[in-house]
Amino acid sequence: MKKYISLACVVAALSSCNTNQWTVNGEVEGAAGKQIVIEASGNGWWYPIDTVEVNSNGKFSVSHEAAGYPDIYRLNMEGKMIYFPIDSIETVSVKSDVEKFDRAYVLSGSASADKMMKVDGLVNDVVLAKGEAAIATDSLLKREVSTLLLENPSDIVAYYIINKKVGKTALFDTRNKADLRVIGAVANAFAQMRPNDPRTAYLKSLYLSNRSVPTNVASNDTVYIDEAPIFDIKLSDNKGEMHSLLDLSKQGKVVVLNFTMYGVEESTAFNMALAKIYEKRKTAGLEIFQVAAGGDEFQWKQAAKNLPWITVYNSPVTDVVNLMNYNVTNLPTTFIINRKGEIVERVDDIATLDAKLNKYM
Repeated sequence: MKKYISLACVVAALSSCNTNQWTVNGEVEGAAGKQIVIEASGNGWWYPIDTVEVNSNGKFSVSHEAAGYPDIYRLNMEGKMIYFPIDSIETVSVKSDVEKFDRAYVLSGSASADKMMKVDGLVNDVVLAKGEAAIATDSLLKREVSTLLLENPSDIVAYYIINKKVGKTALFDTRNKADLRVIGAVANAFAQMRPNDPRTAYLKSLYLSNRSVPTNVASNDTVYIDEAPIFDIKLSDNKGEMHSLLDLSKQGKVVVLNFTMYGVEESTAFNMALAKIYEKRKTAGLEIFQVAAGGDEFQWKQAAKNLPWITVYNSPVTDVVNLMNYNVTNLPTTFIINRKGEIVERVDDIATLDAKLNKYM
């Protein structure tokens, strides 16, 4: 059950897996023995993908399978965060100290890493001098980060910049005409250069839904920009009936979203454990939306006949965007969606799923 299947094998339909990985390493003075959690972002929320212990010399190194598209990750040490970009399979290095981990650090290894360090440095300087709220109105800060952004508006750092927040204060305000133009530039660049990127649709929606909103609000007003609660998945079950995850999430149920592959050794045991949870909780409003992420479609159809929950087939050729949206790099991957239609947890161990559901049922 704890054996994971690499999604790279599924998508590429290869008999053996590629080991394309990115690496983050570094040195944190005074942090010997401390744990650093490496976290990935899934549609605006963060979840751990690995943990590394800083050695006696203050050094650490960890590698992770590449997602197949540029993304933002972060290092979390006791609630202090350092964000870093990964374009492909490069190595990013961090140098800091335990006291100023998230405020005085050096990020290197790529042009994107250099740019992100500059952006966060500019923002941190304003926060320290004027407070969090000032980032929404400081004209010099906006000019400097906009200049960095417009060097390459289709870069992952551009996406990071227009979604940057400190606390609940957004750096770019959709009600501000100048800010919205910058957001529009990023949306347009992603549409042209990254049409299949899972963020492109969000960026276009963010810009278009706000361009007709009056922009004469007071400059000290702050809008909090959040991404949509979930990405929709529209796929057919074994009888040809179309199912929408978004529609299901609006029914006031707790939904377990599971990406898996039928026919492998672990699949039967995993589904047996899932069946026990479903039988126990279905009358209380639990629904399961299970996505067969590739594998043998015929085998999926045979297995799906005996499953009491929603199970749909995700083609590794035409539907890979669904896996990218949820940053699925290993199978099985499981999420909990609460009754409000929000993803609240990623569950890596099926043995803990029932206990975690107690908080939302």
